[in-house]
Amino acid sequence: MRKIGFLLIILLVLAIGCAKPPTVEMENARDAVFRAQNDPAANEYAMNTLVRARIAIQRMDEEAANKNFEMAKTHAAEAIALAQRAIDEGKQGASRSGDVTAHAVINLKPEIEETQRNVNGARYSNLKLDYDEIDRDIIKAFNDADRADASQADGRFQEAQDIAREVRANLANINAKVAGAAAVRKK
Repeated sequence: MRKIGFLLIILLVLAIGCAKPPTVEMENARDAVFRAQNDPAANEYAMNTLVRARIAIQRMDEEAANKNFEMAKTHAAEAIALAQRAIDEGKQGASRSGDVTAHAVINLKPEIEETQRNVNGARYSNLKLDYDEIDRDIIKAFNDADRADASQADGRFQEAQDIAREVRANLANINAKVAGAAAVRKK
C-alpha cells in the first residue's frame, strides 16, 4: 500500500513537472491586447478597459513564470476578452462622438450666416463698428467651418469639436460687438 501511495505521489510530481505553459493561449492574448492597444478608438474611448487587459497580461506572465499554468490560461482568456471589449467600446465611443460632432458641425454655417445677417443689419443702421475686421472674422469663421467639416469627415472628432467651439466663441464675440454698438447708439 505504501508503494502504491509513493508511486502515486511520484506520478503526480511528474505530471505537474511536465505540465506545459499554455503558449498558444498566451500568444493569442498578447496579439489581442496588441491589436487593442493599436486601435485609435479603443485608446481614446476605452482606456480603462485597455489598462485592465494589460494587467491581465502581466498576471498571465507572472502565473506562467510560477508554473501555475491553469491560472495563466485563465488570465490569457481574460486579456483576450478585455481586449475585444476595449475595441468594441472604442467603436461605440467613436460612433457617439461622431454623432455629437456631426450635430455641432452641421449647425456652424447657419450660425455664421445668422451672425452675418446681424452684421449686415448693423451696417445698414450705420452702427460704429470696424466692418473690415468683422468681415475678416466672418470669412475666417466660414473657413474654419470647412476645416471642421473636413476633420469630422476624416474621423478627427475631437479636432472638429474644438474648431466648432472656437468658431462659436468668435461668433459670440462678433454678436457682442454688434449688440454693444447698438446699445451705444440708443443712448
